[in-house]
Amino acid sequence: MAEIRDIEVVVFDVLGTLVDEPSGLRAGIRDAVPMSDDAAVDELLTSWQQHVEIEQQRISQGHRAYVNTEIIDREAAQRVADQAGVADPATIARLATAGRRLPPWGDSVAGLERLAQQLPVLGLSNASRTALLRLNAHAGLRWHQALSAEAVLAYKPAPEVYQLAIDTAGCPPERVLMVAAHAWDLRAAQARGMRTAYVQRPGGDPPTGSDDFDRRFDGLDELITALTAR
Repeated sequence: MAEIRDIEVVVFDVLGTLVDEPSGLRAGIRDAVPMSDDAAVDELLTSWQQHVEIEQQRISQGHRAYVNTEIIDREAAQRVADQAGVADPATIARLATAGRRLPPWGDSVAGLERLAQQLPVLGLSNASRTALLRLNAHAGLRWHQALSAEAVLAYKPAPEVYQLAIDTAGCPPERVLMVAAHAWDLRAAQARGMRTAYVQRPGGDPPTGSDDFDRRFDGLDELITALTAR
């Protein structure tokens, strides 16, 4: 495996990599539709996720002008509410902000705290600036800086999002490590010259046999040990 000890800045994907997005959205849906069983909640979650994915793809393909995740999440919440027969505006409004209340994975908070004592740490997320601020506060994530793709009016895997992280890091891309639980995210970072580390998470997008990432880890502790060992 390639060494990653010459890294100057570490960049983390947030949604799915450091926080459990599906569980947080499920909790929001259960709160809005308390009588739903597990199967119904999963169906509503799938509807939400499909809307977000489709709309971000439409924006990336130039079929829709850029709007941030707060707008797309409001649309997704309305879609879920319509399917579930929820009409109360306050309930729908709270559901629309479920993405601000996602739980961290068990090793995320302590892991970031440990790594931030050794290296500059950036978050890089498709979440809007406001959603990212509230999410970080709710989950207790420690950053030296958290970057929203909203700053470049694009969504990952658009190259300008990764360039935002590289420019912020202020060093050559080969000294910037992108960490994610999604192979598609790492492929795009790799295409900009960044180093890459895959961290396994439930529901992530695992590498294929053709992926050649610098390192692969079972969890955050293993990654941080590799980065901080001297």
